[in-house]
Amino acid sequence: MMNSTNKSSKAILDELYRLQSRRIFSTLIRLVGDFDLAEEVMHEAFAVALEKWQEDGVPAKPLPWLISTARFKAIDTIRRRARFDKAAAELVPDREPTEEMADLDEAQFNDDLLRLIFTCCHPALSQAAQLALTLRETCGLTTEQIASAFLTTPTTIAQRIVRAKAKIKHAGIPYEVPSRSDLPDRLASVLAVIYLVFNEGYSASSGAEHTRAELCDKAIRLGEVLLGLLPEPEVMGLLALMLLHESRRRARTNETGDIILLTDQDRQLWDRGLIAEGQELLTRAFGLVDVGAGDPLKHVAVLDQPGPYTLQAAISAEHARAVRAEETDWEQILRCYDALWQLAPSPVIELNRAVAISMKMGPAAGLELVDAILARGELVDYHFAHAARADFCKKLGRKPEARIAYEAALALARQEPERRFISRQIKELE
Repeated sequence: MMNSTNKSSKAILDELYRLQSRRIFSTLIRLVGDFDLAEEVMHEAFAVALEKWQEDGVPAKPLPWLISTARFKAIDTIRRRARFDKAAAELVPDREPTEEMADLDEAQFNDDLLRLIFTCCHPALSQAAQLALTLRETCGLTTEQIASAFLTTPTTIAQRIVRAKAKIKHAGIPYEVPSRSDLPDRLASVLAVIYLVFNEGYSASSGAEHTRAELCDKAIRLGEVLLGLLPEPEVMGLLALMLLHESRRRARTNETGDIILLTDQDRQLWDRGLIAEGQELLTRAFGLVDVGAGDPLKHVAVLDQPGPYTLQAAISAEHARAVRAEETDWEQILRCYDALWQLAPSPVIELNRAVAISMKMGPAAGLELVDAILARGELVDYHFAHAARADFCKKLGRKPEARIAYEAALALARQEPERRFISRQIKELE
């Protein structure tokens, strides 16, 4: 049975590829057991569909159709390579392809994508390789996009991915979610991957759009699946953080796609349902009765040691609680950043802490901290660091320095809305 729709088959395929290709790919990994072969036959299946669906119409269940077609392509490829052995024979379905594949979207643990993440995050791989491989294989990000997330070069990322694939193949790393006893040790890398996926969606590293909503949705869905599998405080903290950030999506840009800063956003546009859900998760993570009624850091003994995502979620919750920007409790936010800096120090966290300090103590205090970061040679290729310095200088009336810093930020920014925003700041100085 074929679907009747006003959309062309090509438009439907384009949408399927954009939204579902990594899900199809992760299922094919489980079926064929090879990264490169799964990627190859997936693209072949889309090419076949482009021709077939124009003639016959779109199948009622397009995902199973694509997966079934790709699976047969894998069998043909193995035959052509003269390696049609027992492993290949096991790929041959006993029933018609559409029946065989009808329920492939209901994988064990509800998500083949999560299974693929745990495979990519195997401890046999370095953490840098785990993150790069997972972002590439589960989300289809380019090496350039991943390099931006890692603040490194595309060549370095490409080398990490190639080595990681070889390691998985030669070490026989299984495609599976680890046993429950092994899950906690593997959790940190998985959480980092999910959050990097969300960050790429929340603020795209390059391109014409400020956000990539499908990546945010994918990361949140993965967080929900992971929470069902392992209801640990830091999983709750990560999911809370993503939901609280996501609640502001509609207010972050105007009708022309231009960026609106947090302090200038229409808070009536914030999604109060997502905020409530995030705050409830944060309450559970901290073991509090009501996060909104008190200071989470006064109750950290309940949690013993809050993780970095839980602390970041507490910061985001503080913003969500402020009805107006001027009501933001920057003292509490700074305390959260102090705890986060002690737990997981990094130049980016130090930069964000400098911004919080500037909101509480003035732009001169923030500028001093940012200058110290840049003087160490850290974040010199990170446009947000130069943009922050420019903002501080602008507030202090040091317009020539502000212009130089904005121009440095503009030279590094690769996302068009950010480039437009920085360009407006430069014009305002004039």
